[in-house]
Amino acid sequence: MAGGLIPFLGDGGLQAAVAAWRAWLAEERRASAHTLDGYSRDLAAFLAFLAQHLGQEPRLADLGTLKPADFRSFLASRATAGLGRTSMARAMSSLRSFFRYLDRNGLAHNPALKAVRAPRPPRPVPKPLAADEALEAIAAAAELQREPWMAARDTALFTLLYGCGLRIGEALALDRGQAPKGNAMVITGKGRKQRLVPLLPVVVEAVETYLAQCPHHGDAATPLFVGARGKRLNPGVVQRQMRRLRPLLGLPETATPHALRHSFATHLLAAGGDLRTIQELLGHASLSTTQRYTEVDAEKLTAVYRGSHPRARR
Repeated sequence: MAGGLIPFLGDGGLQAAVAAWRAWLAEERRASAHTLDGYSRDLAAFLAFLAQHLGQEPRLADLGTLKPADFRSFLASRATAGLGRTSMARAMSSLRSFFRYLDRNGLAHNPALKAVRAPRPPRPVPKPLAADEALEAIAAAAELQREPWMAARDTALFTLLYGCGLRIGEALALDRGQAPKGNAMVITGKGRKQRLVPLLPVVVEAVETYLAQCPHHGDAATPLFVGARGKRLNPGVVQRQMRRLRPLLGLPETATPHALRHSFATHLLAAGGDLRTIQELLGHASLSTTQRYTEVDAEKLTAVYRGSHPRARR
């Protein structure tokens, strides 16, 4: 079965429940392919653990009899296998999603999972580039390409990421009919939620320059950013270009395409942008996610203080 689900499940009821849950995630919850794959692999690992833990292939009825100790044993096994706190937290989210689905549909009821707490994952602080580093990366991106149209493409893509704060997946999902024009554009983000993003003239001009040079033509449904063969550009190609830029510009390993999105938010905040507006521009579901950027600003302020205040130097 696709998505990492184990093929040896003998209980047809459990197989059907897993398939229905995956369909619900994709169609109702509009989970991304990345999320669906991760959740599926987490559930596969749990069911494989149960097969050993129970001494038999798990059945749908078995899921309703599990105790908190069973779930904690699963977490312990994952920790022993070297799983980090972030991955373990996601595994618990996957299980909670599956068990909530079973409960809502009358397939199995088990409140034991609510009594189990996963290790709290560390809260990562975004690693943005400095403003001059971001601009230098955009300018230098074209120098890595021999084909002029590819140079224009990379410049346009990096300008879009930094100028609009897009995720790399959001930018590469755009079709020609969605190319930035005018003063704003609609972006479809996580969970297929749409948001309105203002456009800078430099972003519009960079994309127009790229399209004028691109040898691969098409209609409104054709991918906006394409590779050498005219297919939709792969994120790995963009990430590789940034890896090539790092040693040339002396950038840290945290300099990735996504770092341009972090830079967009951090530089807006430093210039006086309010958190609610930045939250809307980034498409964050929770304000707490956006608030991470205040920690970046605070870290920079502390560094300046320690490096310049007379008492700090003492």
